[in-house]
Amino acid sequence: MQINRLTQQIQFIIEIDRLKQVMRQTLLTDGSRQENSAEHSWHLAVMAMSDDKPLRVYALAEYAPEGVDIFHAIKMLLIHDLVEIDAGDTFCYDVQGNESKAAREAQAALRLFGLLPADQGRELRLVWDEFEAGETPTAKFAVALDRIQPLLQNQQNGGGTLHIHSIRRDQVMKRLAPVETGAPELWPFVLQVIDGFVVAGYLKDDTALIT
Repeated sequence: MQINRLTQQIQFIIEIDRLKQVMRQTLLTDGSRQENSAEHSWHLAVMAMSDDKPLRVYALAEYAPEGVDIFHAIKMLLIHDLVEIDAGDTFCYDVQGNESKAAREAQAALRLFGLLPADQGRELRLVWDEFEAGETPTAKFAVALDRIQPLLQNQQNGGGTLHIHSIRRDQVMKRLAPVETGAPELWPFVLQVIDGFVVAGYLKDDTALIT
């Protein structure tokens, strides 16, 4: 007997609850514990939140460049890390871990989105693929928010993982670079935060050693 549509949908909903168990490196703003990936996704969705009335935008949606579909961006932000249920969270500054990240997450996407009825699974896989490619205006904006969120948390908790892992300024600049194109109005703010990390001693700045 073929599994009916509702059963597949419920199975997917139950399975994605496991994202709440995936712990990220990033600490909460109060530094009390690590956040989980479900909390991260929720936080990003609120950052992008808006509605269909141009004058009713919330948080950072007003900084979306022309051509960005906010609702589509929110979908990306809510599902982009579901693959971590199987693949786990990979620290963005973990060079070795990132070598296998794409393959691990692609395999996870195949299984997880495959739990849904075929039409819904294909749709979500296309949304996830678009985010990962980061080429459309909407994906670029979504990626920009994904980069900014942990930066803000590290700003509030004394440097957080950046300080703990002795991350350098050039590493953070490379990681945050998508903000310059994905949400250019926010780029000066990002630079200000990064410079503040250096002044506070949260980030190493090797350029200061060059004379």
